[in-house]
Amino acid sequence: MSRRTVALSLPPWLAHTLRAQRGPVPWSAVMRGALSAGPLLLVAVLVDRTSLGVLAALGAMLAGINDRPGSRRASVKRLGGPALAGASGLLVGTYAGAHVGAVVLTLLLTGIGLIAGGFSAIGPVASGAGTQLLVASAIGAGMPLPEPGWQRALAFLAGAAWLVGLRLALPTPGAIVGDYRFDGERDAVAAVYDAIAALLDATGGPEATARRAALTAALDHAQDALAGPRLRRYASSAAERRLHGQYAAALPLAEAATALAWAGEAVSARVGEGPRRLAAAVRDNAHTGPLPAPNRSAPALRALDDALLHAADAFDQAEGSDLHTRRRTATDLLRTAFGAGGREYGFRVALCFGASAGVAQALHQARWYGLHEHWYWLPATAVFLVKPDLGPLASRALSRAAGTVLGALVFAGFAAVLPRPEGLVGLVALCGALIPVATRHFAAQTAVVTVLVLSLVMVGGEPQASAGRIGETLMACAIVLIVGHLPMPGRRGGGVRARLAAAGEAAHAYLVHVLSESGDRAERWTLRREAYRTLAEARGAIAVSAAELPALARHTEGTDEVAAVLERLVDTTTACAVHLDDTGRLTRRHIEQLTELLEEFERGRGRVGLRAIELPVAV
Repeated sequence: MSRRTVALSLPPWLAHTLRAQRGPVPWSAVMRGALSAGPLLLVAVLVDRTSLGVLAALGAMLAGINDRPGSRRASVKRLGGPALAGASGLLVGTYAGAHVGAVVLTLLLTGIGLIAGGFSAIGPVASGAGTQLLVASAIGAGMPLPEPGWQRALAFLAGAAWLVGLRLALPTPGAIVGDYRFDGERDAVAAVYDAIAALLDATGGPEATARRAALTAALDHAQDALAGPRLRRYASSAAERRLHGQYAAALPLAEAATALAWAGEAVSARVGEGPRRLAAAVRDNAHTGPLPAPNRSAPALRALDDALLHAADAFDQAEGSDLHTRRRTATDLLRTAFGAGGREYGFRVALCFGASAGVAQALHQARWYGLHEHWYWLPATAVFLVKPDLGPLASRALSRAAGTVLGALVFAGFAAVLPRPEGLVGLVALCGALIPVATRHFAAQTAVVTVLVLSLVMVGGEPQASAGRIGETLMACAIVLIVGHLPMPGRRGGGVRARLAAAGEAAHAYLVHVLSESGDRAERWTLRREAYRTLAEARGAIAVSAAELPALARHTEGTDEVAAVLERLVDTTTACAVHLDDTGRLTRRHIEQLTELLEEFERGRGRVGLRAIELPVAV
């Protein structure tokens, strides 16, 4: 029986638990991890400021969990934003833990959970910020350290800043072409052209839909990679402007390739050769050379040929644009945080964080099960388990329990033989290097982080605490599973429906713009990107919800079918845009397909609570 057959025979929540990400080892991130927490802790031990070194190492560790592939400048936001939130949480938690009682502290942590949970619904960076805010507030309230709150916050921030500095300064191994500061951007843009070529190869075959989804993912990644701060405010380097222009040149190619995939007719292998040569030119920072042109027998092929000619011209110029920027205003972000999805997210996080903090405080007062030493571990652990965007509850609870037990046992073995503190400092450095690889599965990440945290505890002068770590993790898993399945105010699945509603609105805006026959192609490409991106986000949320236990998964039944309809609607809209550019009118097939999909969406949207999308008059 094949691995795929076994996975299909398992319930979704268990299949998700056993699934791990794949890919090459991120050696640059491994090197940064080895140079982050361990060296910081070593310096602190040498200057006799061990407690501050522990906090700096924690800041570097949490930043390392967010250190994912991408561009250097985008990492400033991806790593720095959560670190600032973590430092704020550490500051608030420290002063609250020192000046308020257990009941007030529990209520305060619950309120922080409500706010952090709501804002975590905005996106990955906001979610990372919410996680660090909650974890650091619990650590600040419970960790017995001699330094005042402001020194703790600065030490934590310094640790994260050290990793950000390494991310900006160190070259990626093998990045010797041109200005290495842009190697992340180059790889991301080149991957877009490779994904276009792969879609063209799959046109007319069963893999076309999956290749189109892969193209969306590549465009999303490139969009994020190019969205970091410019090196200079008013003018940036020619290499940077060229990369922005190369990304913009990929948009009409992606549009034409999607239209060809929609038509469902196979094309010659020659068609995909042009995008592949463009991908190589991006990676090598070189000229494109001659590009093989496709025949011009159909509107989409003519659009592809025109886009190739435009790309060849754009590659020789140092001109860029801001087509990578997502148009989300502060009002949009607040609407997401305080809307149905954000409220459900916030209530769920607040209940679990507050309940675990309350239980931990009660056990702390009773001095039971060793939690009087590290009571803050319980709410901090609950944070990593409960956040809906990080994975299904059951999957994360199982992975957390297994990873903690494994990590605690491994650490107990090392602690018995390693010299102190130098051996433990080396163990921290090793764990820092392993985190970028371990993030592919939550159980592996948990095991590595458990060893790192227990090492920090012992370096700080406390006794070996493997048993306590296992106990608080199992207790947190139980709390999260119980609280996470309790009835919530309003209709469950609000986060999924909110993302699906955003995808519907983006699809409608894109359709209206195309059928208005506006000549503003930059606006069209921006709307198209937003439509596909919001759909991908909705698909991700739906997949996570579907992998929950049946008691939770049933609340989002039918959303996957609605997302599939919207996806076909956006594909059809793209085909309409390309055809209108070429002929100025739509065929009967285009009109019938649009009408059918809008009617199908209307039939399905009521079941999941979405508003209607009206058929534009232009059809």
